[in-house]
Amino acid sequence: MSVSFKDRVAIVTGAGGGLGRAYALELAKRGAKVVVNDLGGARDGTGHSDAALEVVEEIKQAGGEAMSNGASVTEYEQMVEMVAKAKEEWGGVHVLINNAGVLRDKSFAKMEPEDFEFVVKVHLFGSAYATKACWDLMREQSYGRVLMTTSSTGLYGNFGQANYGAAKAGLVGLAKTLHLEGAKYDIKVNTLVPLAGTRMTEDIIPEQAFEMFAPENVVPAALYLVSEDAPNNVIVGGGVGGYHSAWVTMNTPVILPPEERTVEGFAAHWKEISNREDDFVPQSGMEQTQRTLAEIQKAGSK
Repeated sequence: MSVSFKDRVAIVTGAGGGLGRAYALELAKRGAKVVVNDLGGARDGTGHSDAALEVVEEIKQAGGEAMSNGASVTEYEQMVEMVAKAKEEWGGVHVLINNAGVLRDKSFAKMEPEDFEFVVKVHLFGSAYATKACWDLMREQSYGRVLMTTSSTGLYGNFGQANYGAAKAGLVGLAKTLHLEGAKYDIKVNTLVPLAGTRMTEDIIPEQAFEMFAPENVVPAALYLVSEDAPNNVIVGGGVGGYHSAWVTMNTPVILPPEERTVEGFAAHWKEISNREDDFVPQSGMEQTQRTLAEIQKAGSK
């Protein structure tokens, strides 16, 4: 099965290098018209560059269509303007890959509040702003594909990245909510956990392993998750040639009788409450509540 993006318009944020560049090039190769968004600058979000223009030139040299955009994802009005320009030029926006990001790593004890705020604003607010700018248009089109970029830190934690982890975990919750709100408009929202060597990770990944972590190895997962036949509400990890799924799970609620609904009663049942043998994946927050209520009803009927 060939995956095509012919007649689709795609926006990729943070597309001046690394993962975003790889996504933009492959989207264009497969027929998409691509908005290459990149503010440029250093890993910590300072400075500017002409990276987006260079990627656009690469796409055009290969026979594709693209436009550069230097808007900041932290400025909602700039995101709205970016989407308006894409619609004016090409008639719509069908794909959004939220990829822009920065790092300001420090242990939480040494992290300044402004570093926490800035990283959360770029990753979480930036993805929300870019998505919101596309949302009404995608609803009108009755078609949209949105990809959020989380990380292993957001899912599992990592020393020295409290700001980054908080933002990336927030994106999982954002995606899980938007997939519900977009479903009837054929808007699918998925989440990617990339494992790649980029400007953001070049001094984190050992030099001898860096080539193994080529961004191109993440592209198959990313583009499938924004394709016409994409699944919905999935979390997928990809990189170094390995791909996996991840889930937010719960087990069957343990219903304590009234007399055991105390701190001591909870402690006595902790082993049972934390047992993962019957894990399942709720498809919404409401399902989590309903499962608990169903177990209470079962307990009451015994």
